[in-house]
Amino acid sequence: MLANAVMKAAVLESYAEPFKYTEISRPIAKQGEVLVRIKASGVNPLDIKIQAGKADHARTKLPAVLGIDLAGVVESVGASVESFHVGDEVYGMTGGIGGIQGSLAEFAAVDADLLALKPQNLMMREAAALPLIFITAWEGLVDKANTREGQKVLIQGGSGGVGHIAVQLARALGASVFATGSASNKRIIEGFGATAIDYRTMTVEQYVAAHTDGLGFDVIYDTAGGATLDASFAAAKYYEGHVISILGWGKHSLAPLSFRAATYSGVFTLLPLLTGKGRAHHGEILREATKLIEAGKLKPNLDSRRFNLQTVQDAYEVIESCQARGKIIVDITE
Repeated sequence: MLANAVMKAAVLESYAEPFKYTEISRPIAKQGEVLVRIKASGVNPLDIKIQAGKADHARTKLPAVLGIDLAGVVESVGASVESFHVGDEVYGMTGGIGGIQGSLAEFAAVDADLLALKPQNLMMREAAALPLIFITAWEGLVDKANTREGQKVLIQGGSGGVGHIAVQLARALGASVFATGSASNKRIIEGFGATAIDYRTMTVEQYVAAHTDGLGFDVIYDTAGGATLDASFAAAKYYEGHVISILGWGKHSLAPLSFRAATYSGVFTLLPLLTGKGRAHHGEILREATKLIEAGKLKPNLDSRRFNLQTVQDAYEVIESCQARGKIIVDITE
């Protein structure tokens, strides 16, 4: 490949400003990397915060190509890469933070450890929706809480990105699953196999009494933070309960959790990208995702609207306005 080859990309030059659709240098796969022709890019709420300059923890350096998730086809492989070959269809959570090029471009050179073969029964758009939210769900339910058959699991925010995947994963692990949400999202939550709890009409005490005989839930996955995390502490099972949160950044009293002799874990899915440590585990997790998906046990919920590199800003605005009805995907190349 020519060293001066170029590609189309959506570039963020200034925070809180629209993307610039332009040409930039096409990357080359170095040792341990895979060059991916990107077919689709998943948009996460974190991407919106990054564009707005409200995600210091993502350590973004401008100008930047955002986009954390991708699905695409292997174009070339760098030295020492044996797990992937030209033509393989892959997906992964590969960049868009910490100075690493993201997926809002036609190509990306990514660490092969971060990738897995795309599930054969998913389209590229569906596969691009999954990496961050599945890895996040897995790290909480499996790595931190060891969720297993016979447990009662509560997902706080069961219709959201991480939430609807966590519901399906917990069910696949053999748990009885409950999920909070508004009445308007009851159909979505129940469609993924959970018992829906309307948090606006039931107090924590009421739904703990109704669904656990007052004992509390074995595992609680908080995807909202704030008051929802406080509610999660109060809903944990005595002695055995485990609360996980992806937004445990505020100031919280641990008293309700401590008085139940329960435990807490935080999940920070960006760490392998930011530190370089643990990247191979992300690839391992996505291989588990592929198994579950090909077995028909898990599927992402997508918004039907279509966007491309030239209309990325429109995609971001849909999420920012809370109008998305499922995961937003940007189509990159044919």
